[in-house]
Parts: sequence; C-alpha cells; structure tokens
Amino acid sequence: MNPDESGRRNPRRRIALLAAGVSVAVLLGAGAVAYAVRPGGGDPAGPAAAASEGASGAVDPGAGPASPGPSGAAVTGNAALGQASGPCGRAAASAPVVKVTEVKVGVTVAGYGREGDTDPLPMAIAASPEGGSWLAWLGTGGKVYLGRLDCADQLVGAPASFDGIDLQDVYADANGGVILLTRKGTCNTGPLCGGSSSPCNTMHLIRFDTAGKQVWERQVTNLTGARGGYDDGARFVWWYQHHGRIASDGATFAAYFGVAITVRNGNCVDIHEGDRMQVVGANGALVSGHRDSFEVGCSHSWGTRIVWDPRVSRYVMVCATDNNCRIAQPHPYRTVAAGACDGTLFGGDLVLAKGQGYWTAWSQGGQVRLDRFTTGASTSTIRTGAASSHPHLVTYGANRMLLSWESGSQLAAQVYDAGTGGTVGARFTIGVRDHSFQAFKAYPDGSAAYPAAGSNGTSIKVARVMPMS
Repeated sequence: MNPDESGRRNPRRRIALLAAGVSVAVLLGAGAVAYAVRPGGGDPAGPAAAASEGASGAVDPGAGPASPGPSGAAVTGNAALGQASGPCGRAAASAPVVKVTEVKVGVTVAGYGREGDTDPLPMAIAASPEGGSWLAWLGTGGKVYLGRLDCADQLVGAPASFDGIDLQDVYADANGGVILLTRKGTCNTGPLCGGSSSPCNTMHLIRFDTAGKQVWERQVTNLTGARGGYDDGARFVWWYQHHGRIASDGATFAAYFGVAITVRNGNCVDIHEGDRMQVVGANGALVSGHRDSFEVGCSHSWGTRIVWDPRVSRYVMVCATDNNCRIAQPHPYRTVAAGACDGTLFGGDLVLAKGQGYWTAWSQGGQVRLDRFTTGASTSTIRTGAASSHPHLVTYGANRMLLSWESGSQLAAQVYDAGTGGTVGARFTIGVRDHSFQAFKAYPDGSAAYPAAGSNGTSIKVARVMPMS
C-alpha cells in the first residue's frame, strides 16, 4: 500500500476499505473494593443500564447488605464464598466476585488517549505461577516500566524500567517473564513512492528475571545498521497498526504483531501492512524455521491474537483482515468467520475451547460474536447481544471463559461455558474504564485480571474477577 493511499484520522476504516492484494475473597489489600453479582442482576438492558449503575461496581444496591471482607473491604450481593484455593488463597464463589485495587506506582502512567489502533497501549498485566502478577505500563521520557504485584495486587518494591516508546504485552513464568515493546529505529532514505515520512521503529522481546532485571533482548523485526525501514525487504514498526501479543510453550516465546512491509517499486518503495510472528528461544536467539512462525501472515492485518495449545503442540493465531474481509488464521489463510469491509470489523481475543479447538471473540457493526473453530471455518457462532466494537475474552477457570466489553463508564461481562458456548449466570459489571486494545489475563487459581486507568496519573487500577466454584 502506498503511504498516500489513506489519511491517518481513521486507520481502522482505512484498513477495512483497502483492496486486498499483499500477502470476595481472601487477602483483599488496602485500597481494594470487592463486590459480587446478584443472580438475575447484571446488565439486562445493555450499555444504558450498565452505565446507570455507576462506577462503584455494585450491580444492585438492593442485592443485600454489605458485609466486610477479610480485611474490611466491602462485599455486596449474595454470592456464597467457598474455600480459598491456590497460593494466594483467593476464595471461589457461586457467582463472579470482582475486586478492584488501586496500585500506586509512583511514576507517570501514559493516559488512554484516543485509543486508536495505531496509538500506544498504556498498560498490560501477566499472571505469575505463584499467584501474583507482573504489571507493565508506558511511562514518559521513552520508558516502559515493570513492577511486581503481590497476592493483594499491590506493588512490591521499586519498578524496573526499559527503553521503549510503546508497550505491547507482558508474559510471566517461574523465572520472571518477557515483555514486548517498541523502540526507535532508522528509516534511511527510500525514497517513498508517495506520502510523507514517519518514524521507523523496531519491536523487541525482552527477558527479565524474578527481580525484574533484563536477562536478554531480541529484536523481532529485522532492521539492522545497514537496513532501515525504507529499504527493500524491511519488516518494521511504522505508524500502521502494530499491536502485539505474547504466548509461550514453556520453553520458547512467540511474539505476534502488526508489521510494516517495505517493497521496492521501481526507483522508490511502497510500504504495506500485515502481521508477523517470530519465536524466540530460552537463550534469546530466534528459533530459525519454527513451523508456526512467519515473515508475513495476514495482510492487511489488525487484532492479532495468539495462544499456545499444548494439546496439539502448536502456536495458534487469528487476525482480522481485509483480505476477503474476515476473521482468519494466518500462514496459510483459513477463514474462521466471514465479515464485511465496512470499517467495523474488529478481532477480539482467542482462548482454548473445552476438548479441542478455540473460541474467538470479534465484532461487526458494533455487535459482539463468539465463534468456535479448530483448523478452519467456525463450527459454532454465538451472537452475544453485547453492543461493542472491542470485546475482550479470557479463560476463566476450568471449562469457562469470560467475555467483557465497554458499557458506559465501566465494563460489562458475562461468563460462558467453554464447551457449549452457553451463558453461565447473569451479566455483571466491572467498575473500571475499558481500553479498546488491552487484555484480561487468566490466573492459575481460576481468577482473571485486567489493568485499567487509575484515579490519577501515577496509579493503575487492577480489576480482578475472583474464581467461581
């Protein structure tokens, strides 16, 4: 795609209209607020009803008197708390119980801004095997910060920082984790066949230890001292959509993200947009010839999502693409769900289905759908009735998944069966602001957490949906 084929005001619409052609609970910490869902309550009337409930998180003030949690946090509703489980002792309940914790990080956190698909992501969270978390956020002055959270979702020690101009994702394991971020690169001269110049950046996967200190780093784009973004064959981060996600098989780490693609056209270069997946080994070296990695998959691409499936020992991915306007699996293309290029096609998240296959959340025309597939076309479609352009989907304990979406000034949510796709219980609300491109993460104890804008510029709210029994 020539750089001058579209403007920058609405890149999602630009991409969609292009012609295809290029390939609670225990241990509630200080500052936490918990609330439960009254069976039969929730968000039956959609966004308007959810918005009217306010941002406090209480679904229904008539759902029962507030009772103190173990550390004095208010718990409303009548969900029965069960036995605590996991290393953090988070108690399961008969219905979703939400805990919102304000984390004072002590340094400036990038605001939500316009939430465009080419804009920086403010924050991301990762589940640690011991039950805590790693919280990453974009700061100021070209820094990405990383802090460790305890079982009460409170910061432990001082955060680490890395050079970076855009945060993508963070993943954790027993030895620390990896963070995916963008750094400044070099364009060189090109020249471009049309349009105006823009910074040419690089994508990096950084390994950190349990203290948050860097162990190694690996560029997963391909710029070098000799190859800039405007040189033929470059794979780099331009102003185009470049959000990315991380998955791991326990020994390697996979980074799947949007990428700019430079192709010579006579005496100048065109720059297209697609996606790229690279696998990095435990030693920080690229895994050459990995059967699931590729230079370019979907084109044009947005909503890149990835999961490791231990049942088939594969990294599995989906994208939204204007190549036949669909939700697709890349490399090679396989249609999951047919869409339309009307500027409203967006991909959500990807989770393992019960037994075999996967569920993906996506939206067309502001209506959220869930589709189940294995290696090709969807075999089951759920029209959720949720009105949103950017749904979030996450594994929620054994054999369940949690769908959430923006509803007024907060999130609405619904639990689904990961086998049948049927709803489990009533809709409920989560009292934090949504961000179109941030993600919930699943925890070993069956809870799920989401990072959100804090009450001020130096705090982050962590919304945790506690385990269900």
